[in-house]
Amino acid sequence: MAVIDQSTYSPLPFFKSSHFNTVYRTLFHKMEITYERQRFETSDGDFMDLDFSRVGSGKLMLILHGLEGSSNSKYVLSLTQIANNNGFDVAAVNFRGCSGEINRKLYSYHSGKTDDLAEVLNYAEKLGSYDSYYIVGYSLGGNLLLKYLGESRSDYPKKLKSGVGVSVPCDLKGSSKAIAKFSNTLYMQRFLVSLKSKTASKFEQFPKAELNWQAALNSRDFFDFDNYFTAPVNGFLDAFDYYDKNSSKQFLKDIRIPSLLITAADDPFLSESCIPIKEAEENDGFYLELTPYGGHVGY
Repeated sequence: MAVIDQSTYSPLPFFKSSHFNTVYRTLFHKMEITYERQRFETSDGDFMDLDFSRVGSGKLMLILHGLEGSSNSKYVLSLTQIANNNGFDVAAVNFRGCSGEINRKLYSYHSGKTDDLAEVLNYAEKLGSYDSYYIVGYSLGGNLLLKYLGESRSDYPKKLKSGVGVSVPCDLKGSSKAIAKFSNTLYMQRFLVSLKSKTASKFEQFPKAELNWQAALNSRDFFDFDNYFTAPVNGFLDAFDYYDKNSSKQFLKDIRIPSLLITAADDPFLSESCIPIKEAEENDGFYLELTPYGGHVGY
């Protein structure tokens, strides 16, 4: 049994509103971290940018942001400060195209692009400065992390000690339906504005690519966008194929590195299928803390 039955998370009354909890940090929390940026070349000729905040530790925490986030997302900045204060160096990972500069390839990042995480860890190994790694992934980054940990890969670093996912859409299809609800219209439109802007840049960068650019730019929800852009540029048949192959839920049973998923029952972005109670009960190395409140990445 790896379900944490008694969560200690007990928010103040205002934060028992899932939507208030979801938007509060983004709208009202102001903080700054002085990063040192390091860029490395990926094996396919692209690049990724890592933003380091160091305190001289031998322990490195990697932080993976969510959809259209970056190292400057409020939740990443907040965790970076907490980690530094508790003796961890931090590398805030910017997925391809999320560091403020468009990446070189037609594709960029997606919910299951685990080889990019493997390359980040390989780069960290080459630095030779750390004796242990810990990874925290939020939302999309959490799905990527849990999928990576459950893939039974041969290239896990021995220094990788644990992983934590927060507000993870373990079932991508279910999550895409949840966030498409009318009550989530503002969130959906905010994401789509950013995604479509990047898609327009990709069209300028690769005008001869055989994609239905207009359909992608006219997307009404995540399913449309994933169907017309994410899936084809990453080699999937369609959105269903993309969701089916990259949802982390199916990989949880094979996780062997100690891992924790923290998720809220009132998360407006997640369907009930995104709460892997059965998987946690059957894997002693994978822990689930289900809180009654928390919204999406609202802790």
